[in-house]
Parts: sequence; C-alpha cells; structure tokens
Amino acid sequence: MKAVVYNGPHDVSVSEVPDARIEHPNDIIVRITSTNICGSDLHMYEGRTSFEQGRSLGHENLGEVVEVGSGVSKVKVGEYVVLPFNIACGFCKQCERGLTNYCLTMQPEPAMAGAAYGFAEMGPYAGGQAEYLRVPFGDFNALRLGEDAAERQNDYVMLADIFPTGYHATEMAGVKPGDQTVVFGAGPVGLMAAYSAVLKGAGRVWVADHQPDRLALAEHVGAIAIDTSKEDPAEVIKEATLGLGADNGCECVGYQAHDPQGQEDASLTLNQLIDSVRFTGSLGVVGVFLPEDPGGKKAQNELEAQGKIPLDYGLMWFKGQRMGTGQAPVKRYNRALRDLIAGGEAEPSFLVSHDLPLDEAPDAYEKFDTRQAGWTKVVLHPETVPA
Repeated sequence: MKAVVYNGPHDVSVSEVPDARIEHPNDIIVRITSTNICGSDLHMYEGRTSFEQGRSLGHENLGEVVEVGSGVSKVKVGEYVVLPFNIACGFCKQCERGLTNYCLTMQPEPAMAGAAYGFAEMGPYAGGQAEYLRVPFGDFNALRLGEDAAERQNDYVMLADIFPTGYHATEMAGVKPGDQTVVFGAGPVGLMAAYSAVLKGAGRVWVADHQPDRLALAEHVGAIAIDTSKEDPAEVIKEATLGLGADNGCECVGYQAHDPQGQEDASLTLNQLIDSVRFTGSLGVVGVFLPEDPGGKKAQNELEAQGKIPLDYGLMWFKGQRMGTGQAPVKRYNRALRDLIAGGEAEPSFLVSHDLPLDEAPDAYEKFDTRQAGWTKVVLHPETVPA
C-alpha cells in the first residue's frame, strides 16, 4: 500500500510500505479516506524531533472499516469512523481516569506514557497518511459516525485531533459564557480554540498571530484579530479591559514560536499569554513543547534544545495564574463535538484550504511548512477502493 514516508528533514515521499494487517484480535483495519497534515507533523518534517527515517506519518485520520479482528464486537465492517490521534487501551490507570492521552499500555517505554499514530516518541505505530491503517483496540478507539460521514468528511476528520485539542485548551483555561479570552496562534489548533471559545459563549475572543490569511479566518468565526507584526497583543487586550487583561487564554503555538521576522523564541507566546491574562486567570497550553529539540540549539540556544525556556514565572506567580498543559485526551470530547457537527451547530471544515490526493503530499508539506498564503489546512484523500 502507499503511505507518506519520512526520509529526512524536509523530505517526504509517497512510497510503498507493508500492508496494514490484523495483529491482535482487538484490531480493526480502516481504509483511510481523509487524513490531515497537522502542524505537529511539521516538527517531524523539519527534523526537529527524533522521528525515524522510513516511518509513515499522519495522526488525523478518518475512513471506512474494512476488516475487524475476532475480538471486536461493536465496530462493524462498512462503518465510517474517525480515530483519535491518541492510541489507548481503555483499561489502564490513566485510561480509567479519562486520560487516554497518557495511556500506559500502548506506550512501549515503561518510563513514558501516551501513544499516537506516526508520531515521534509515541510508540512504533504506523501513520494514517496512507491507504490503510491498523487501529489497535478498535472498539475503544474508533468513534463511529452517522449516515452523513462520507459527505461531511472535512468536518468529521477534525475530530481526530485539532477540534478536540482546541476545545481542550479552552477547558484547561476554564472558558465560560461571557468570558474574555485570548488565543495565541491562528494555526489550525488556535483557530479551533477560538472557535470553541465562541461556541462556549465567550463574550470576546482575541486571536494573536502575524499571518493575514489565518487572522482572516479568526475573524470569520467571530474573533477579534490582533496582528502581532503591528501591535503588542498584551497592550491591545489591556487597553480593552481597563488594564486588567483577559479572563483566560490559550497558547496554541509551541516551542517553535517565532516573531514576525522569523526569529525563534520558545517562550515568546507563553510569556505574552501570561502578560495578557488578568490576575487569577487560567491558561491552557496545547502548543507542543518537548523535553528535547534536536534543532533547538541552532535555531535558539542550548537550554531550549533541552526543553528549558525562560518563562516569566515570577509574573505568573505574582498574578496567581493557573496553567494547564499537555496533549488533549481526544475521547473526552470527540463524541459531544461529533454531535455538534451532526446537529449543524459546528462546522470546523471552515479552515480547510486544500483537498488533495495522497500523491501530492510532498508538495503540500512544503507549502504548508513555509506558511504560503492560503495554505491553512490540508486534507489528503488516498485514492483507494474497498477490497
């Protein structure tokens, strides 16, 4: 079968890989019909992680079930399912607490937690930017979709990662109806955080970024755009809130944050968030930060390469703020968000800019990575037919 394979920094290809197959009675095989390129894929694409050459990419996946193991009882062949990027067992201590993002069973390294498809340091699992995908514990991990699944794939595929992740940021930030919320980063996850805040009834939502096309999408969902190439976001928000700052906020950029001139600073958006949120406000951080960054020393400094960044902790402590961090437990939210989509209350596909066949993945990666104008979210569609 064909899959998007990592060959080295800035080099992916669509290559032949071994067919996905049932390896355990609880496995299912999914024919992938929609799979997204995620901002997290770019960390690996750029060589800024430990991702191994020859591995397939892709953790935002949707498709049709074509085979089930003998231990699968709920999911049926022919059903459309969307797959959380977290691969979880459902029965370990973390999963029982609803923390499927830190599953202890599927992560083979005993000192670590959490597993994902085609992702650095999160197990050996193949990615879903491919024709077919093996899904462990299919009954637990696959979210079944309704009759409109095939027609609304661009909405439902967002349930694999970015919609629940953006929503998780607002949950950690404690966004409530009437709140004033700031989101740093207008990439796909930041836009989903802003969208989630609007869906929750926030009174005002600001989105700070310096990419005009992405800020336009933020305005499309009812947020107030702050162009960081022209304005200091903290000053804009304080001026609008009698000097107090927003009630809460979300960081959706991560360790490769950079200023409008392209200079990297892993602490940039975190410190801007601390400055922008009021005393006793809450912060939700879903931008990816890693304990090791192979490219960090060259792009930033030695400490940043070790995951150590100069956080304005004194200001955060003085303001009595609370911070929630980490990857999203997708299963905590995806069923409710699915039903918002099915009921016409949410349409996260607004951010999709390109629907492309799998064979165009290398060009799409290059354009998405360089933030070319108009490339806000790419959905790949493998050209396969049921067996």
